[in-house]
Amino acid sequence: MYCNQCEQTFRQSACVNSPGTCGKDEDVQSLQETLLFGLKGMAAYAHHARRLGRYDEQVSAFIEEALFATMTNVNFDLETLLGYCLTCGEMNLRVMQLLDEAHMQAFGRPQPTRVREGTRAGPGILVTGHDLLDLWTLLEQVEGSEIKVYTHGEMLPAHMYTGFQQHPNLAGHFGGAWQDQKKEFAAFPGPLVGTTNCVLIPPETYRDRLFTTNAVAMPGGRRITEGDFAPVIAAARACPPCPEQQTGESTVGFHRTVLLEQAATIVEAVQAGKISRFFVIGGCDGAEKGRNYFSDYAQATPPDSFIMTLGCGKFRIRDHDYGEHLGLPRLLDMGQCNDAYGAIAVAAALAEAFDCDIDALPLTLVISWFEQKAVAVLLTLLHLGVRGITLGPNPPAFITPNILRLLQETYDLRLSGGDAHRDLRVAMAR
Repeated sequence: MYCNQCEQTFRQSACVNSPGTCGKDEDVQSLQETLLFGLKGMAAYAHHARRLGRYDEQVSAFIEEALFATMTNVNFDLETLLGYCLTCGEMNLRVMQLLDEAHMQAFGRPQPTRVREGTRAGPGILVTGHDLLDLWTLLEQVEGSEIKVYTHGEMLPAHMYTGFQQHPNLAGHFGGAWQDQKKEFAAFPGPLVGTTNCVLIPPETYRDRLFTTNAVAMPGGRRITEGDFAPVIAAARACPPCPEQQTGESTVGFHRTVLLEQAATIVEAVQAGKISRFFVIGGCDGAEKGRNYFSDYAQATPPDSFIMTLGCGKFRIRDHDYGEHLGLPRLLDMGQCNDAYGAIAVAAALAEAFDCDIDALPLTLVISWFEQKAVAVLLTLLHLGVRGITLGPNPPAFITPNILRLLQETYDLRLSGGDAHRDLRVAMAR
């Protein structure tokens, strides 16, 4: 941690000022950092929505005020700072709603679809990140050509929108989560486009093939400005072609609109005892040890349950065959991390149908925690009063023991205990 007042790396016992002089005790610092990370994640979603013409000035005003509250010698009060964190969650819910609406307006109504994984013969471009507008702009510029475009990582949910489904140059999906990109990008022969966060500094093996857009930039890299992908298209023609190699298929597209159309059927099935539980397993994934917890947990869920997944955390669980239940795949891919709004909307609709709080639903949230967008989504869930979330595999480094204890006591926030089977038994017994 860093003390703005004494300008040194901060530990409670190591601050150069006497305790209370600079006002930066660790718990205040912890909530300020939680707020800052939540604002960063929300700003990313808001930026995507604004590029598609959707914004809310109330959100912008809150960002200004909340950033001001984190300045030196402004706010040392834990209760007030926690209130700002929860309001950040409220504003993030609004931002995710705007982005959800913007995506459907721009790219069409989502629907379940099978996605071809691997490559087709011919020149190809691989697009990673979250910004669907960049992907659409690139597709418009290669339309009518021989160049195929592939999604990577969090771009996979693009395939659920009818506009993307109908584009002849969108050829499929290649690769998995962001932490595997160095191996996967080296294996892809064509140019690579990074549209948002989750792009790693490239090694020599593909550095000259990596392009970035908007705020994304790499040392010595090439940036696409004003939506002109001509350099990427030229690189696709100059690079070796992709081979004809299909590695599998996956089903995506269980957007909130798709599931809400089935709400009456789902309610009847729960009331008839045909659905034991819903699990939301996903989030923002990381590369450290212990994240096999999420795959172990998902594979142990009972056959009469459903798993809703979103974010790059889906790549921890998507390669297992969970089978079907009631004519639907048990694993329901709802989209990107920002599509957490959809999971919330589905939960809220079910709670209304059952005339109960979200907490009373047969619903368990098992969330993989890694970066700023995950902070924003968690704050949204806490703003809504959702209790009993399992988070992990470890608490974030900026959360002090006292703040973690506060969240656990107030929201029954739980850390994944390392034993997925034991935690699943506890969830099923609720």
